[in-house]
Amino acid sequence: MDATEQVVARFVAELRRSVPLLAVWAHGSLALGDYQPGRSDLDLLAVIERALDPGEQAALTALHRTLEDTAPLARKLHCSYLVQGRLGDPAERHLTWAHRELFTRPVSVVTRRELALGGRTFFGPPPGELVPPVSDEELAQAIRADLREFWMPATARWRRWLRDDWVDVGLFTLARASVTLRTGELLTKSQALAVLPEFGVSVELLRDLANRRYGRAVSQTWRWRRRRADEVRRVLRAGIARVA
Repeated sequence: MDATEQVVARFVAELRRSVPLLAVWAHGSLALGDYQPGRSDLDLLAVIERALDPGEQAALTALHRTLEDTAPLARKLHCSYLVQGRLGDPAERHLTWAHRELFTRPVSVVTRRELALGGRTFFGPPPGELVPPVSDEELAQAIRADLREFWMPATARWRRWLRDDWVDVGLFTLARASVTLRTGELLTKSQALAVLPEFGVSVELLRDLANRRYGRAVSQTWRWRRRRADEVRRVLRAGIARVA
């Protein structure tokens, strides 16, 4: 059992003692075969029998923080807690641990499709026994809405595109969305790199993305970051107009 498997196994064991747990699944890169230890997020979903009271939420927070303090890989572990009986509505907000805090957010339609295609079960029944299926039409509508209503307006905020995380997520989202809308296939981030030249992404920017994705050294000047921000915003605007 490798280090990531050990962290997940420990998390599931401690979770079973802390909450009324029904299932734990992986989605994202861990389920789709593109997980990069220490760099990729460790994306999990847990199904619980009922909503947690304040005391149980405090215990859950303590569990996550203890795990993060003792297992460095757990600092990338994100988990949403879906209450049984509330799994059908993509707009429903679920208790979620991510970025060292507990908050609520929806579980997206794309994540639900990931579960159907490549969800990995660590505890309990598989996703197909509990989560309603997502139709191709629902998936396409959700992807187009995300591109138009979130990512297009975000291109107007120039300073955020100086950040590596915005650059990476924005471009990967565009590439993956374009293929899903065209074929229904869900790409990994590594596969998305091969799609980005279709949108006119420069060789220099592709190298920048790949270096971060695979943990290679990245040297950036202020001038490059400004030029990169302009290119990413231009690519996203043209790409979203084309595919959405």
